[in-house]
Amino acid sequence: MAGNILDINDETFESEVIKSSLPVVVDFWAPWCGPCRAIGPIVEELAGQYQGKVKFAKCNVDDSPITPSKFAVRAIPTLIFVKDGSVVESITGMTAKAKLEEVINKLL
Repeated sequence: MAGNILDINDETFESEVIKSSLPVVVDFWAPWCGPCRAIGPIVEELAGQYQGKVKFAKCNVDDSPITPSKFAVRAIPTLIFVKDGSVVESITGMTAKAKLEEVINKLL
């Protein structure tokens, strides 16, 4: 995992995402998911691009099943965009970098 992306789980979600002072992009993924692996490098690139402005986190749905169900994650990859403790947008499936940038810029 890139140094700019936090690995989170059911235990750390609240403190790292909901209580974060920065907007957070959470990538719900699993190691066996092809599209998750495909979107991974894009998320890593964005984490570098928005370092210091937006926090990026990955949550493995196999290891942490409670959090995805709380956020109605029914397919992966799903990215949720959290600002001030609330989900402002979510995107499911492989998505173009430009679309992700558009959503992230709305958070700032």
